[in-house]
Amino acid sequence: MPLSEQEQRLLDEMERHLLHNDADVVSAPSGDRALSYRNLVYGALLLLAGVGGLIVGVILGDVWGVVVGVIGFAAMLGGVMLAVTPVRRPLSAAPRERGSASKPQSSASFMDRMNDRWDRRQDGR
Repeated sequence: MPLSEQEQRLLDEMERHLLHNDADVVSAPSGDRALSYRNLVYGALLLLAGVGGLIVGVILGDVWGVVVGVIGFAAMLGGVMLAVTPVRRPLSAAPRERGSASKPQSSASFMDRMNDRWDRRQDGR
C-alpha cells in the first residue's frame, strides 16, 4: 500500500533529520564481521548447560553446590559471549560496493538489506 503524500513528506523529513543528527548511526559500517549461526547455536547450548549447572548447584547447596553454581555461571557467561562475538567473514562474502546493479542476496540479514536500500536511496538524490 503506497504512502500518502503527507506520510511520504513526513518520512522524508524524518530521514533527513536522522541523517543530519545521527549520521554515525545511519552510516555505521557493516564491516567484514558478522554473527555466525554456528556460534549462536553453540552459545545457546552452552547457555542452557550453564543454567542447568546453576540449578544443580542450587539443589546441592553445600560447598560442591557453590562450585557447580560458579562453573554454571561461567558457562552461561561464556555462552553469551560466544553467541554475540562476531566472526570475520571470508573475502568472498564481503559486502558489495555501492552502485552494484545486482540485487542483495536473499541470505543477507534484514539490516543489511535495509542499509543497501538506504544507500541506494541516498545515491539517487
